[in-house]
Amino acid sequence: MSYREAVAGALANGWSFAGLHAAGAAVRTVLVAPDGSARIESAAGPRVPSIVELAPAAAWDEREAADLYRVSFDGHEPLRPLVDHDLDLARWTVPVRGADTYQVAVGPIHAGVIESGHFRFHVVGDRILHLDARLFYKHRGLERAAEGLPLQDGLAYAQRACAACAVSNTVAYAHACEETLGLRPTRELARARTILLELERVWSHLNDIAAVCAGVGLAAGNNRFAALTERARRLNHALTGHRFLFGTVAVGAGELALDAEAVAHAREELRSIHADSRGAWRELLFNASFQDRLPEIGTLTEDDARRLGAVGPAARASGLAEDVRSTSPRLLYDGFEPVAPRRTAGDAQARLEQRAVELPQSLAVLDALLDGPLAPSRAEPGGAESAIGVGRVESPRGATLCVVEQSAGRIERLRLRTGSYANWPAVAHAAADNLLPDFPLINKSFELCYACADR
Repeated sequence: MSYREAVAGALANGWSFAGLHAAGAAVRTVLVAPDGSARIESAAGPRVPSIVELAPAAAWDEREAADLYRVSFDGHEPLRPLVDHDLDLARWTVPVRGADTYQVAVGPIHAGVIESGHFRFHVVGDRILHLDARLFYKHRGLERAAEGLPLQDGLAYAQRACAACAVSNTVAYAHACEETLGLRPTRELARARTILLELERVWSHLNDIAAVCAGVGLAAGNNRFAALTERARRLNHALTGHRFLFGTVAVGAGELALDAEAVAHAREELRSIHADSRGAWRELLFNASFQDRLPEIGTLTEDDARRLGAVGPAARASGLAEDVRSTSPRLLYDGFEPVAPRRTAGDAQARLEQRAVELPQSLAVLDALLDGPLAPSRAEPGGAESAIGVGRVESPRGATLCVVEQSAGRIERLRLRTGSYANWPAVAHAAADNLLPDFPLINKSFELCYACADR
C-alpha cells in the first residue's frame, strides 16, 4: 500500500490528520484515532505525493517541508513558499482580480507590543475578499538547532519556542521522549503536569478574554481581565518561581514540589480568581453595546473548521467538540468531557464564550488536583524503546503535537506543531467576507501565538 493510500484509508476510517514533518528527504505524517492513539505513515523523498486533497490541514506542513527540506509534493499546486520569504509578491499571494479590487498591507511591524506578522488583504471597498497571512518572521531554526543534542537538553528548545505555551510545548516534548525511552509517567508525575497545564490555561483564557475586550475598544473589560491575568501569573511565580512556568517540566521526571501551605494558598487564590472572573463576566454579558459587536464576525463554520484542521477553543466554538484532554492517558483528566457555549456559531462571540465556559472547568480541575502536597516524581518503565515518539497535549489554543526521532539518546529530528500553527489558516479563512476594520477583533478572538508557529 502506498503512502497516499495508507493516509486515505486512515482518514476514511475516522482517523484525523495531526501533523507532517520532514526528516531529511523522508516525510512522516502523524494520524490520530478517535481514542487518541497515533500512528505514522512515511514516504521517501525528495518527491512524495501531496495529501492536501485528502487533508487540507496539511497545506502549511507541506509548504514548510518544501522550504526547509526541499521536498517536492506532487499535486500541491501552486506550492507557495511559507518560511522562505520570497520577495516576488506573486509567488506567495493568491491572485485576486476584479473591478475595484486593491490590496492593503498590514505589518510585519505593528503598533504596541506584538510579534511580527504580515497580513495582505485583498479588498473591495472595506470588504475583505481574501487574506494572505505571512508569518515566520520569528523563525529561529529551533528544531534544527536541537538535532544532535541529548533528549534532556532538547527540552529547552521546545520550551523557548513560545513563552505563552511553555508548559504545553514541553509536556508534549517530554511525552514524545518518554515514548521513545519506554517510560510512562507515574500518577504523581501526571498530576504535576496536569496542574501545570491547567495553570497555563487559566491565565491564557483570562488574557484572551481581555484581548477581545481590547479588540472592540472596551477598556473597562480589558483592564478587569488583564488584572485577573496578572493575578494568575503571580500565582504561577509563587508556586514555581516563574510567571510563565518555565523550568517546571523535565524528561522522565517532575521537579515541582508544593507543600501543604503552598497548595492551600493556590486553592484559595484560584477560588478568589474564579469568583472575581464570574463577576467580571457578568458585566460583559449585560453590556449590550459590547455584545452587539460580536455576533456574525469572523465566522468559521463546523465544516470549515474540520476541513482546515482547526483545533482548541476555536474549533469547539464552531461545534467541533474535540479536546485532547478527553484522550490523554499520560495526564490526569479522568472522565473529562469538553464543554461548549450556549451557541456554537463559530463567530467572535462564540470563541469568546468558549473560553468563558472553559475557565471554570479548568479551575475545577485544579481545585480537585490541588488536594494535597505535591512531591518530585519520576517516570517508570512502561514499554519498549523506539526510534520515534509522539506527544500530544491540549494547549490553551488547541492540540499541540511533538514528534521526536532519537538514536542512542540523542535527537535526530524534532518537530513541534502547535495549536497556533494549526489555526492560523483558519484565521485567514474567517476574515474573508468581513469588513477590514473588523480584522483586529477577528484576530483577537482566535488570539494565536506567532512565535510558537514560527519556531
